[in-house]
Amino acid sequence: MTVELNHTIVAARDPEASARFLADVLGLPEPALFGPFVVVETGNRVSLDYLETDGEIVSQHYAFLVTEEEFSQIFGRIEERGLPYWADPGRRRFGEINRNDGGRGVYFPDPDGHLLEIITRPYGSG
Repeated sequence: MTVELNHTIVAARDPEASARFLADVLGLPEPALFGPFVVVETGNRVSLDYLETDGEIVSQHYAFLVTEEEFSQIFGRIEERGLPYWADPGRRRFGEINRNDGGRGVYFPDPDGHLLEIITRPYGSG
């Protein structure tokens, strides 16, 4: 099968600030402009294309698969910024990291209320 996710559009109040937040926290290259979008490209060439909105922003969930070393670096940046984080998507296990499937995972918010997640093992791989 050759179907691959190429990009998704992310609603933001300030696309540049939100894209820069994601790139900085995850350690990705600087966002690029493409038409009305501020684009953050991930390591597997899937991009998150931030688009300005003045309407209601419905919180979405974006999960990123990272190595153990990357997790440590990203989690360090989460802590340095004083961001809240949880071990679960329901946000009941505040200040914890999960150990699902023998890896590590954590959820944290972006500036627009989207719930970001970093995991070191895909779900069901343990």
